[in-house]
Amino acid sequence: MAEQDDSRSLRDSRRKEYWRHNLRYLAVLLSIWAIVSLGCGVVFVEWLNQFELPGTSFPLGFWFAQQGSIYTFVLLILIYMVLMNRLDHKFDVHEE
Repeated sequence: MAEQDDSRSLRDSRRKEYWRHNLRYLAVLLSIWAIVSLGCGVVFVEWLNQFELPGTSFPLGFWFAQQGSIYTFVLLILIYMVLMNRLDHKFDVHEE
């Protein structure tokens, strides 16, 4: 019985560690997205508009407000996918 409780507490601690890593990834990635979408697209738009997107005549702030935050979000989804696949393999909870 004590052996079963030790096994259960080990599984619970590994599950908590897994979710702690997962929440840390989410916090960092969503913070990056918020900084890019709100910071570059709203707060710093005037400062960024003094620069142009290379190869176009679009102001950089306008580009971030219209496209940059979307591209960043898609890139962050791909990064999250890679990080979670690695985490799943580390904790041996991956699907084949």
